[in-house]
Amino acid sequence: MALQPNSALLVVDMQRDFMPGGALGVPEGDSIIPKVNAYIGQFAMAGAPILATRDWHPPETVHFQAQGGLWPPHCVQGTPGAEFHPGVKLPEGIIVLSKGMDPREDAYSAFHARALETGATLRDHLRALGIEHLYLSGLALDYCVKWTALGAIREVLGVTVLIDATRAVNLAPHDAEETIETLVRAGVQFETIETLWVTCKACEEFGVTPLETGASAAEEAIRSAEATVHGSEP
Repeated sequence: MALQPNSALLVVDMQRDFMPGGALGVPEGDSIIPKVNAYIGQFAMAGAPILATRDWHPPETVHFQAQGGLWPPHCVQGTPGAEFHPGVKLPEGIIVLSKGMDPREDAYSAFHARALETGATLRDHLRALGIEHLYLSGLALDYCVKWTALGAIREVLGVTVLIDATRAVNLAPHDAEETIETLVRAGVQFETIETLWVTCKACEEFGVTPLETGASAAEEAIRSAEATVHGSEP
């Protein structure tokens, strides 16, 4: 299976604070870094645009527990925890969109994000690039990836979650499973690196060993990836 026409890759919030040991560590969040890098490499070789988002919160925001939110302080503007994980190989000159800057909102969706330099939103960039289908990787499946996927549906875009390149917070048991069910009902597709490419040229570079290809292997790859996501539940 090839990439959808006029598609782009969005790498969601691969920041230090979302990695194990960070201020809001996602279980096994660091384990997806090789797959995220392989996707970046494959999209770059295909000439498809690649964008990235980051949480970029002020020190005080309704997003944080001290102001009534769900979360401990994380990804505060200018702090080490807000930096992208150094293992993530984002291309030079990549469009970075920041979200969560308004202290009055959570801003889970990348469609709330904008470029600091220009103020352009994700919607602006996708329209300028002629994007009709968005592929999503990154953290976390049950929050920012989920709400970005639903936002893409509202924008009448095709959207695919790369299920082997995401993990869930699982604040409540079964959040990952319920997220997948919600996204399926909304019309979101799911793929793995094996289902998108017969030959993954970038995989070897980043230490990724794809499973055997073919229809049955593709189905097994998705089941395996979903089981891994579910298996990170506490």
